[in-house]
Amino acid sequence: MATQQVKDKQKIGTRPEQQTDRFISNLTKNTVAVILAGGRGSRLKNLTDWRAKPAVQFGGKYRIIDFPLSNCINSGIRRINIATQYKAHSLIQHIQRGWGFLRGEFNEYVNILPAQQRLSEQWYRGTADAVYQNLDLLREGGGEYVLLLAGDHIYKMDYGKMLATHATSNADMTIACINVPLEEAKSFGVVMVDQSDRVVGFSEKPANPEAIPTDPTQAFASMGVYIFNAKFLFEQLVRDADDPKSSHDFGSDIIPHVIKKYHVQAHRFTDSCVGQNDNYYWRDVGTIDAYWEANMELTKVVPELNLYDREWPIWTYQEQLPPAKFVFNDEGRAGKATDSLVSGGCLISGSSVTNSVLFSDVRVDDYASIEGSVILPKSTINSNVVLKNVVIDRGCNIPSGMQIGVDLALDAKRFYVSEQGIVLVTPDMLGQDLYRVI
Repeated sequence: MATQQVKDKQKIGTRPEQQTDRFISNLTKNTVAVILAGGRGSRLKNLTDWRAKPAVQFGGKYRIIDFPLSNCINSGIRRINIATQYKAHSLIQHIQRGWGFLRGEFNEYVNILPAQQRLSEQWYRGTADAVYQNLDLLREGGGEYVLLLAGDHIYKMDYGKMLATHATSNADMTIACINVPLEEAKSFGVVMVDQSDRVVGFSEKPANPEAIPTDPTQAFASMGVYIFNAKFLFEQLVRDADDPKSSHDFGSDIIPHVIKKYHVQAHRFTDSCVGQNDNYYWRDVGTIDAYWEANMELTKVVPELNLYDREWPIWTYQEQLPPAKFVFNDEGRAGKATDSLVSGGCLISGSSVTNSVLFSDVRVDDYASIEGSVILPKSTINSNVVLKNVVIDRGCNIPSGMQIGVDLALDAKRFYVSEQGIVLVTPDMLGQDLYRVI
């Protein structure tokens, strides 16, 4: 079928760009996406005590899951399934509130696939098992191709271009890949390719990653974005489910098996990323340091991730809130924010905010000083508080006069302090038993 579509490409339109656009749109219409969003993300420490990693807030008004979802919509893929498991309530609520605009009459949807023991009494045992346990639903949904996505990365990517690579190479499976520093590659699946970018080797989280032949400082790593021919994927999932030695994971089991017998193609992220000035932005915000740094990057005059791009917007659910407000302009008591993102519903009263990201409905009282901080929604920063290089979780109420990020030795006794000295504060750490809020 893929070969026939490649031939059909030559029959559509009169100009090459017409042929390409129509070819890709036909591919995206025949694609069903599955976003794997069931993981906790334990490296984010207490930030995921009450929510899955894809539900963690990011960038002032978004959640991490919004990025792969927006990529799907902008790419023309409108049949989307989200597999959930760990503490999924806030994730499900966000999807219901913000992603219910697709029309079922046109076979468009965002379906939530909770772990419900459809085939056995076990929960999802791995990424491959999460898809296998929903195999009947995927078959029912149709689609010639299945796009598998991780739900916990920040990036902008046109999946249609990756689908074109998959179809024109006549592959059984295609893996999106990106260059990463060799030391960081220990946390990725490392891909080896031949001159045509066909995958000839794969190593999941190797202790000694293999470098790219042309650059000894870089490795070629999987992004956790896969395209399968649907029938081929279903066959491999059934085979893997029957293997008692398998851990039922794509990186550890499925990929090493299929590259030995079938055509697995690599697709370079540089060919399909959506950015500006050849900016290939992709972030795994899997640690407190990485999460803080990615948010801080957004405060730059020209950030690497363009959230103001109207051609490739990031969609989300946003609560109806009044505009941000800054009050008082007295000497030593001026409400101001510089080099910062301040969301709706925020009230900055006689205090200073610098190089920070304030999410929705944050209140900052008189004489507070906030620098290099990420403050999640519905938090209250009382008078004379000093915050420096901190992440404040949703719903925190920081007592008057408290200083955080100033004395890390003291902070380590009451909060979590990262390797780079970023302090994470949650309501539980403050003795505020209100964190059943999401």
